[in-house]
Amino acid sequence: MAIEITIPRLGWSMDEGVFGEWLKVDGEFVKADEPVFTLESEKALQEVESVDEGYLNIIPGGPDEGDIVTVGTLVAYLLAEGEEAPHASVNSAVLVEPLEASAPAADAADLPTSIPSPAIVAGARKSSGAPCISPRAARLAAQLGVDWAALKGSGSTGRIRECDVQAAADSAMSAAGATRGSVETVRKIIADRMMATVKNTAPVTLTRRVDATNLVSLRNQFKSGQQDLVPAYHDVIAKLVARMLEYHPVMNSQWTGEGIVESAGVHIGLAVETEAGLLVPVVRDVDQISLRELAERSLALIDRARQRLCTAEELSGGTFSITNLGGYGVEFFTPILNSPQTAILGLGAIRREAVVLEDERIVAQDQLPLSLTFDHRVVDGAPAAAFLQSLAMSIENPGPALIG
Repeated sequence: MAIEITIPRLGWSMDEGVFGEWLKVDGEFVKADEPVFTLESEKALQEVESVDEGYLNIIPGGPDEGDIVTVGTLVAYLLAEGEEAPHASVNSAVLVEPLEASAPAADAADLPTSIPSPAIVAGARKSSGAPCISPRAARLAAQLGVDWAALKGSGSTGRIRECDVQAAADSAMSAAGATRGSVETVRKIIADRMMATVKNTAPVTLTRRVDATNLVSLRNQFKSGQQDLVPAYHDVIAKLVARMLEYHPVMNSQWTGEGIVESAGVHIGLAVETEAGLLVPVVRDVDQISLRELAERSLALIDRARQRLCTAEELSGGTFSITNLGGYGVEFFTPILNSPQTAILGLGAIRREAVVLEDERIVAQDQLPLSLTFDHRVVDGAPAAAFLQSLAMSIENPGPALIG
C-alpha cells in the first residue's frame, strides 16, 4: 500500500513553508528515518525524515526549490517494489507566490511587448521532452525579460528554477553596470506572521529609563576577571527577567482559544539580526540554569542563527522575548510581539548621563532605556507596569536577583 509523504508542520504557527531540495531521487529506496527533503519555516532549514521505508515516487509537478508549500500538501509516495503510484498531482497544492512579492519590479519599457503564459511555456517545454521550467521561474523570466530557453537548469532533472532565472538577470545587469537584489521568498512568510500578530493582538508599549550603573560595573568585573566567557548584557537581563517572571507569571503566559494559559517554564527568545533577516532562537529553562550556562547557550544559539543552522525546535517554544537595538544607538522603540507570547522587552543604548537625584544632587549614571510591549488582552497596564518596575529595580541592584 502506498505511503503518503506530506509537508509537515515544523512549528505551532506554521501554515506554509519554503521547499528546499529533494535529498533522494525519484525511484530511490528510502529507509525509515532517512532524510527525504529539506523544508524551511521561519528561516529554520530542517531535514524531513521518512516515517517508513519504500521506493520514493515524487508526484508529477512536485515542489522545487523555493516553492511555497502548504502544510499537509501531498508531495510523494513510498511504494513497495513493483507497486504503482496512485494518480495524483500537487500542481494545485503548491502555492505560487504573487509576482510582486517574488521579484523586484521591472520598468514597463524593459518588458517584452507580448508575454507568453508561463504555464503554456512550461507545458510546451515538457511536451518536447526537454528539461522544463517551473511556473514560478517562468513568471519571473517573463517579468525580467529573460530568455529562459537558453538557460541551463540547476534542478535535479535539469528543471529551470527561480535562482537560475535570477542569476541570468543579475549577470545581464552586472554587464550593464547595474545591480539587483536577490529574491527572498521567505520574507513573505515573515511578513504574513507579523501582520497576523498585529491584527490578532492588542499591543501596548511602556517605556522607562533605569539606572544601569551597577549592571555596567558587574559586567566590567566579569571582564576583568579573565574569564573565558563574559556574559553579554542581554544574558544578565534575561536572567533578571526570568527571576521577575516568578513574581509576575501573567507576563509569562499565552493567549489561546481556551483563554489565558500560564507557561510551565521560562524560555526566552533572543532576537538576532542575520544576513537572512531577524531570527529569535530560544534559550530554554532560563530560570533553572546558571548565568554562565545561559551565556554559553545564548552564544551558541546566536552563532547557529547567523549561520542559518538553527532547527525549528530552537526557534520555537519561547514564552518571553528580548530584543536589543542598543548597538545601533537606538534608545526607545516599539518591539513587535512574538505571538502567542504576552510580552517582549526592548533594550536601548546605555549612555552615561547627568541625573538629578531626589535630594537635588547631580550625579553621573549609566542610563538604560527599556521598552516593554505587552498584549493588553492578557494583562492590563498596571500589572505590566509593575513587572517593568520590578525589573528596573533588579537591574539597578542585580546582585541579589542573580544569586538568589
